[in-house]
Amino acid sequence: MDSISNMIIIMKNGSLAGKTTVTLGHSKLKDAILQCLKKEGYVKEVSKKVKAGHPVLEVELVYNGKKPKITEVERVSKQSRRVYFGLKDIHSVRNGSGLLVLSTPKGILSGKDARREQVGGEALFKVW
Repeated sequence: MDSISNMIIIMKNGSLAGKTTVTLGHSKLKDAILQCLKKEGYVKEVSKKVKAGHPVLEVELVYNGKKPKITEVERVSKQSRRVYFGLKDIHSVRNGSGLLVLSTPKGILSGKDARREQVGGEALFKVW
């Protein structure tokens, strides 16, 4: 399975189940995506740990009262079909209540950061 899809589904299911933290396998791409989500307020804390001799990322999820911040995710680019957005194609997600995450030449950026930096890239997923 696609590792990015697996990561966002684990975070969604964990937040809907009321978990405070979820554990994911470590990779530089996942770490960069989680730092972007942390900057935008969808994740509280990300820490790298070692469990059973393997590096893992422990992610602390965010809640608004009892309601989870991450309620739905949608993968845009897949392994079978890559989707690229130019600068003019990047729009707000759900009238500003969601987030688009892109892989750009300047690193992993949110949609509004990519517009500010004036770069396009591969649209990874949307979260709201």
